[in-house]
Amino acid sequence: MKKLTMFFSLMIISLSFAFGQQAEKPKIYNEEANPKVDIANAVQKAAVEKKHVLLQIGGNWCAWCIMFDKLTKENQEIKEYMANNYEVVHVNYSPKNKNEETLAALKHPERFGFPVFVVLDEKGNLIHTQNSAYLESKETKGHDPKVVLEFLQNWSYKALDPASYIKK
Repeated sequence: MKKLTMFFSLMIISLSFAFGQQAEKPKIYNEEANPKVDIANAVQKAAVEKKHVLLQIGGNWCAWCIMFDKLTKENQEIKEYMANNYEVVHVNYSPKNKNEETLAALKHPERFGFPVFVVLDEKGNLIHTQNSAYLESKETKGHDPKVVLEFLQNWSYKALDPASYIKK
């Protein structure tokens, strides 16, 4: 009887831990959002502020998507760079809402897996699609902050502005 009681006690603890972990997952992507509207608003704001638009495409089910989002919020240098140079839009991809029309208009970036990043210029033109595997660290699990920052710097509005690199 003691063994049976202990078994059920451990089972209940395990289940409550597992459900507790699921409840704590951040909700970065809104499955109900209309990405066309969100992207149009971001493009409009980017044009005024001389920024580019960074689309982070993925889902709440994607551990790598959550890790990338956490990096962009906890690494102060990346956080500030993104705020100063990009309008960021999270585009959902999930069984409930794959946003197929939006992804088709973006030339199917999902072919690279998730997360995948699309950079739009201040007019809404696609200028780069980034496979996130190339941003991963070789030493640790997750994305390499230096490589992520370099990617962001290389595709910013300022980097693509000829005035920023033409010698006077």
